[in-house]
Amino acid sequence: MLAERTGYIIWVSDVKAARNLEKYGSVHYISRRMQYVVMYVNAERAEETVKNIRRLSYVRKIERSYRNEIKTEYSSNGPDKTKFFGP
Repeated sequence: MLAERTGYIIWVSDVKAARNLEKYGSVHYISRRMQYVVMYVNAERAEETVKNIRRLSYVRKIERSYRNEIKTEYSSNGPDKTKFFGP
């Protein structure tokens, strides 16, 4: 079974040093231009991991991703507007 994961956006000052973040979780994306890293960590140990990442000298700011909390199931209560209206 897959472990529950939490996403974090980590703003860094050195992109080369940001590769070292792989030992804390799985790095999903590294933006060289905007200098941030998107990574996923184990949800059970997320607070402890973030505390360790925050201590690194090249980390400027850490934001939690709310992607897993966004509603993805939609209901169609309104009328269907995709019908063909022809002559």
